[in-house]
Amino acid sequence: MRTVHVALGNRSYEIEIGQGLLPHVGAKIHALLPRAATVAVVTDSHVGPLYADTLCRGLEAAGVRAPLLTFAAGEESKNLTTLGRLYEGLAAAGVTRSDAVVALGGGVTGDMAGLAAATFLRGIDFVQVPTSLLAAVDSSVGGKVAVDLPCGKNLVGAFLQPKAVYMDTDLLRTLPARFLHDGMAEVIKYGCIFDADLFADLGRLSSDGELLAAAEDIIERCCAHKARVVEEDERETGRRMLLNFGHTLGHAVEKAFHYETYSHGEAVGIGMVLLTRRTEALGLTEPGTADRIAALLHQYSLPTEVRLAQDDFLRTIALDKKKRGDALTLVVLRAIGDSFLHRVAFREVPAYLPEEERHDPV
Repeated sequence: MRTVHVALGNRSYEIEIGQGLLPHVGAKIHALLPRAATVAVVTDSHVGPLYADTLCRGLEAAGVRAPLLTFAAGEESKNLTTLGRLYEGLAAAGVTRSDAVVALGGGVTGDMAGLAAATFLRGIDFVQVPTSLLAAVDSSVGGKVAVDLPCGKNLVGAFLQPKAVYMDTDLLRTLPARFLHDGMAEVIKYGCIFDADLFADLGRLSSDGELLAAAEDIIERCCAHKARVVEEDERETGRRMLLNFGHTLGHAVEKAFHYETYSHGEAVGIGMVLLTRRTEALGLTEPGTADRIAALLHQYSLPTEVRLAQDDFLRTIALDKKKRGDALTLVVLRAIGDSFLHRVAFREVPAYLPEEERHDPV
């Protein structure tokens, strides 16, 4: 088993990564949170039938009540209506301020359960048990939790660091190939912004079998990068914004297609390539960088282009959390492994968007 420490003073925690971890998570949570007589397990309709029984039985064997709260899988459930139902479920289960919530699932589940924990009874403890590669390397770490509004993604949220993150890499073996590859977009992102060696190593994996065999190492490397950034900039006022590479355009792609056509990772991959093509043209990025990113995304069956009007991008970008006043902070690459924050006036943003006639779906 591998462990990454997130050093945040009295809010520090461990990320445990290894095979066969899930049956032991209940006992681990009880040891970590001995005052919690009830630990509500929040999951979705896809993950729950696969893994909830194992987690709940582990908690119950440790003497902890484990009510199960399930919502319909998918980004379309990540809203205030579903959040309200979770509040009602926590209240009906008799959850108190000494109890806890555990998120069992991917990024949507972590966001939903985390925001519920951050706000129910003005805040209770929270544990992450990610079941997807995307959640393991990104959304389960760092304490950002949120839900969507009809006008945009992740617009209502909070910061709540988990008490622990437990990642059983065996769970990745049941992921459909599309969702395993979905997580690879976030892994590739880390290579783009911080780690040219990781980027190169990902290019050497020739099959999903090799990817799964390397999963512990990949997750540890990505989590270590994120942990160091979160330690430096927990509230995302500076360096942590680098983790949003590809997300400004990617969120616009997700929303324009009603969160149905492209998964989060697919949209982020598109966003990375589209922005980098423009920053190359503007002389900010080493020539050929976008093609290198696109080639690696294609290796993992991820799309890199989309047809979308600039107005569709701009409507979503206008609500981007990196917008301050009439300026937007973009995450730009100098080269693979070398990123920086680039602040532009909002009126100049169209220069960083793709030319509409060029981009057909791949």
